[in-house]
Amino acid sequence: MTQATSFSKDHLAAIAAHFCSLGSILTIDVLGSGNVNDTFLVTLDGTEQFKSFVLQRLNNHVFDRPDLVMNNMLTLVNHVESKLASVSFEVRGRRWEMPKLLPTVGLDAHWIEEDGSFWRSISYIDSATSAEVIDDHNHAIEVGYALGRFHYLISDLSNDKLSDTLEDFHVTPAYLLQYDLAVNTFNKSVGQSFKKDRRLDSALSFVDTHRGGVDVLELALSRGELKKRPIHGDPKINNVMIDDISRQAVGLIDLDTVKPGLVHYDIGDCLRSCCNQAGEETTDLSQVYFDLSLCEAILEGYLSEARCFLSKTDFEYIPECIKLIPFELGLRFLTDHLNGNIYFKTNRPEQNLDRAEVQFRLTQSIESQWTSIVDLIDRLRRKR
Repeated sequence: MTQATSFSKDHLAAIAAHFCSLGSILTIDVLGSGNVNDTFLVTLDGTEQFKSFVLQRLNNHVFDRPDLVMNNMLTLVNHVESKLASVSFEVRGRRWEMPKLLPTVGLDAHWIEEDGSFWRSISYIDSATSAEVIDDHNHAIEVGYALGRFHYLISDLSNDKLSDTLEDFHVTPAYLLQYDLAVNTFNKSVGQSFKKDRRLDSALSFVDTHRGGVDVLELALSRGELKKRPIHGDPKINNVMIDDISRQAVGLIDLDTVKPGLVHYDIGDCLRSCCNQAGEETTDLSQVYFDLSLCEAILEGYLSEARCFLSKTDFEYIPECIKLIPFELGLRFLTDHLNGNIYFKTNRPEQNLDRAEVQFRLTQSIESQWTSIVDLIDRLRRKR
């Protein structure tokens, strides 16, 4: 089972001291609830140029080329910062911040490697917080705005300047192949005893009935109907920072998955994360459903920034990504459960199975509202 890694305060302080003076450190606390990296907030005494920063251990089992992840982040942040500084860029009086990589003390570097671990320091966006669930209609609009603003700011960044740090990330047919391998290995190790597990058997059956159509976005890409652009890769709700006072979105964090891809991956993942008010970790499946009113609010916020670069065909595939991405994540959770919980952090043996069930129930809710979703996207496309 992959569990959250524990570190002593002295160990963390020694790591943090590569990015600031050891004597300036006041506290180091766990930050966020990510499933992959280990993240901490380092608070300083005021003698440094910043009050706090994010210290993070990048999971180099997931990101086997952390140097490329860092180069992508530097490229993207520099591109956006240059654009924001341009006198021709219209900011419309809104705050927008990008998380920046902080250099190591006395070295021309932005990360350190120690005992096989890869550590970096990232600026902390002050006076702003993220949430685990949508608060209200206005919050939903701001989350959509954040993703739209992010896509707009990087829409003119060439794919050639970014490395593909996660091959086949969000390519659902590739995840299905991994799942099939996991099922075969699992069958060989336990025989048919899994049939006695009603929940697991039900999840496996759900995958079998949803195999058709998992290649819908990739086929559209191969036909030239869709094109790759720089994307965030993981724009779930807790990666959207909201200003504590204005309640406006001020930035997207967690840029590890930035790479060339389809904006539909981001749109689908954002809606998957935000439109299920029960959240990813619930065990009460009766509370899981896709909230169409939140979907509309998020997309209105998104299109206020992104409409200018979306084609008619882009709009046509938005319903498909809304349905596909929850199924894809459920497939990934189920695969990790079969593999022994080696990718996503877990606190109990059945947690990834629980997570898979949530995403599959969300997929069912989307399917039950399919006509309404298609009509909504068509109405938003024609709205000016």
